[in-house]
Amino acid sequence: MKFDNSIRNDFPIFKHQPNLVYLDSTASTLKPQQVIDAVNEYYQEYSANIFRGIYDISEKATAAYEDARKKIAEFMRVIPDEVVFVRNATEGINLVASSWGDANIHQGDEIVTTIMEHHANFVTWQALATKKQAKFIVIDLNQDGTIDQKELLDSVSNKTKLVALAHVSNVLGTINPIKELAQKIKAKNPNCVILVDGAQAVPHMPVAVGSLGVDFYAFSGHKMLGPTGIGVLWGRFNLLDVMTPYQYGGEMIEAVYKDHTRYKRPPHKFEAGTPHIAGSLGLGAAVDYLAQIGMENVRSHEQDLTTYALEKLAKIEQISILGSKNSSIRGGVISFTIPKIHPHDIAQVLSSNNICIRSGHHCAMPLHTYFDIPASARMSFYIYTSRADIDVCIQSLQRAISRFS
Repeated sequence: MKFDNSIRNDFPIFKHQPNLVYLDSTASTLKPQQVIDAVNEYYQEYSANIFRGIYDISEKATAAYEDARKKIAEFMRVIPDEVVFVRNATEGINLVASSWGDANIHQGDEIVTTIMEHHANFVTWQALATKKQAKFIVIDLNQDGTIDQKELLDSVSNKTKLVALAHVSNVLGTINPIKELAQKIKAKNPNCVILVDGAQAVPHMPVAVGSLGVDFYAFSGHKMLGPTGIGVLWGRFNLLDVMTPYQYGGEMIEAVYKDHTRYKRPPHKFEAGTPHIAGSLGLGAAVDYLAQIGMENVRSHEQDLTTYALEKLAKIEQISILGSKNSSIRGGVISFTIPKIHPHDIAQVLSSNNICIRSGHHCAMPLHTYFDIPASARMSFYIYTSRADIDVCIQSLQRAISRFS
């Protein structure tokens, strides 16, 4: 598929800001008109609550909500009853920690994660380990920014209750071989639960979640063209079914008595109260949009951009790139540093030219400490990004370096 202005024309922001160079899609993606229309249609045509009314617009809203769940399940290659709507990947991870983790992690148990994790998949487990007096084990990286697999597998023991991994690093772009790692981890400890932060994977490449061999998988809608405030937690039904609810309230109830309550089965027992109905419909529309393009095409486009950007950046001797230089094992995100120029200053100069990148620690402070740097600058790509965008950014970077030197 050709990624050209026909794609960009679907994004209204470029009509309002035609000179915008948006290279911060790892933080949040722009929204196509199709997603905006789906949200507006709900609010304008059938803006009723779900599951509660027997009148037409409520039933239409309920059907649309569950249809969005089915679309997302098909996109992930899982069953709808395993798809729980949450606010974002962060809430999905916290749901698992608060429900499954609170019931299953005990004193002396082990939780294993890596130094490359987003805070949501690091601090959550660090806090649970502290609360439960469990051991919190953090795995280091190889020089190319990939997980030290030997250290990871050596750390898995019969005391390991959970391994928490990023599918794709939001800083290094490293694509972790989750299916391969899951097989090896389960071979050492079949009872170990594996949770994956898929926030940077599901939007960017084909991911058949159900066949990865993991137990939980979380991602955010706003990072894949959807609205903010909507995300997904996938979990194996046998695990979700025995987990206690994360929150309590309306619509997750089967029956309430004076002395006890029966809850609905998954996924609804984890969706207390009125959910983000419009958000779920918007995410369903985003999935439709991406499915029409084809995730193989999305991945191919991003890999081409990553290869191109890495080649361009390599020609600027002052720039140090974090992570592998091999675009086949990294996603469309490149973090870098420039000696004696703070990343915030880099981002500020680029912003003055209408170029949007991220600067800071990207919610991954342990990783930056590991590399002995306070922060980094980050550019990231998506379906609406072009080589021309990268050229403009590179030219601006060169001017910034000259200016500060």
